[in-house]
Amino acid sequence: MELCKKCGSLMVPIRKKNGLYFVCRVCKTEKKANGNNNILKEVIHNEKPIIAVVGDSTETLPTIKKKCEKCGNNLVYWWSQQTRSSDEPETRFYRCTKCKQTWREYS
Repeated sequence: MELCKKCGSLMVPIRKKNGLYFVCRVCKTEKKANGNNNILKEVIHNEKPIIAVVGDSTETLPTIKKKCEKCGNNLVYWWSQQTRSSDEPETRFYRCTKCKQTWREYS
C-alpha cells in the first residue's frame, strides 16, 4: 500500500512497459515501485460460473417425485449445494432418472 505524498490518497499499482508504478487517482502523481513495497502480488481472477457436477454415479443420491420438463419422467435425483454467499439459501439441483437432464432451483 502506498499513499500519495501530495494529497494523501491511496495510490494504485499500474503495470507499464518499463515496470510497475503507483499512480494516485486524485492528483495523477506517479511513483516507480521498488522491491521494498509489500503489496505487490499478482492475482488472477477466474470469473467462470461454478456449476455443480455430480459424476455418473448417481445411485447414492436421494430421489423425489418431480416432473422432468424434457422427457416427462416423474422421478428425479436431487441434491443441494451452497452456490452463493453463506447468508443466502442453498441451491437445489435435480437430475432426471431417465434422460439425465439436470437443472437447478433457487429458494
